[in-house]
Amino acid sequence: MGKVAVGAAVVCAAAVCAAAALVVRHRMKSSGRWARAVAILKELEEKCGTPNSKLKQVADAMTVEMHAGLASEGGSKLKMIISYVDNLPTGEEKGLFYALDLGGTNFRVLRVLLGGKESRVVKQEFEEVSIPPHLMTGSSDALFDYIAAALAKFVAAEGEGLHVSPGRQRELGFTFSFPVRQTSISSGTLIKWTKGFSIDDTVGQDVVGELSKAMERIGLDMRVAALVNDTIGTLAGGRYNYPDVVAAVILGTGTNAAYVERAHAIPKWHGLLPKSGEMVINMEWGNFRSSHLPLTEYDLALDAESLNPGEQVTFFHQVASFNLLIFHKLDVTLLTTVSRFLKKLFLVCIWERLYEEFCARWLKKLHFLVMLFHQN
Repeated sequence: MGKVAVGAAVVCAAAVCAAAALVVRHRMKSSGRWARAVAILKELEEKCGTPNSKLKQVADAMTVEMHAGLASEGGSKLKMIISYVDNLPTGEEKGLFYALDLGGTNFRVLRVLLGGKESRVVKQEFEEVSIPPHLMTGSSDALFDYIAAALAKFVAAEGEGLHVSPGRQRELGFTFSFPVRQTSISSGTLIKWTKGFSIDDTVGQDVVGELSKAMERIGLDMRVAALVNDTIGTLAGGRYNYPDVVAAVILGTGTNAAYVERAHAIPKWHGLLPKSGEMVINMEWGNFRSSHLPLTEYDLALDAESLNPGEQVTFFHQVASFNLLIFHKLDVTLLTTVSRFLKKLFLVCIWERLYEEFCARWLKKLHFLVMLFHQN
């Protein structure tokens, strides 16, 4: 009986909500609000419009910048950084490996036991560690000593079956998501700190060297085998599971892409061609700009309130969710402008249409990515 009563209550509630929605919609249409809401969305749709012809123009513009970036350093808005990664995982790897991921106010340490084609990932463990604020603006030694200590503690907790073979040194993959000038597969100098870090004595130094010295100071026997950023790490992870993967895209707080390029198609590469004939390129495409990218008054308003006005209307700031973090810093005038827009949208109860517009825009972006990499 109780279940029947609950069911009846749910049905009644649903009916009441449906009736209320119809009443609200009728009132909105009667008052002209619905027409104004549709007009607002139509205007936004036109300003954000990305028909296939425009996507083709953006893709063509990015292709030109890609070729320029591969030709020479500083010759393009896209850095097209040579990663020195000329071989990606095959899925046949075996053994115990460690990873350190440093890219923000937290860092993660991970160990994984790989069992080859048959077993793949046998076991993995990880731990996330917060970085105290004072270390983000202190000295290089203090920061890397803290990281090395946490890594040593994690290594000391190796469980049964998670030990390296006798006589073999532990190997570490270091994901460092800050601007670095890569000099080899396992070395790179820091160009500048971002994301709230400001440690002057690290800039211009080899970050692998800084970490290695810190590990030596506490007696941790471990070798950094590779230095990569998060985009290349994503590409490697994709290739491990799917052998036909050739590109990776990050769409999150920031945005970036990495892909596999033919080594002979990189004029600025002056070393011996790798045996694989391939080289992974870190595009750093967040700085890409084009007159073909659709701009709205909201993009321009955010740019005006950014740290570098006039330099921030880029692919990064139009795609990345980082923009949402800027709102708490905006002035009253801009907040008023944005709030009026949001009120017009949300107070007229058009959630479904807004969701459709959101999905359509992201599908267009994914279509653009397919077009771009198909061209290359």
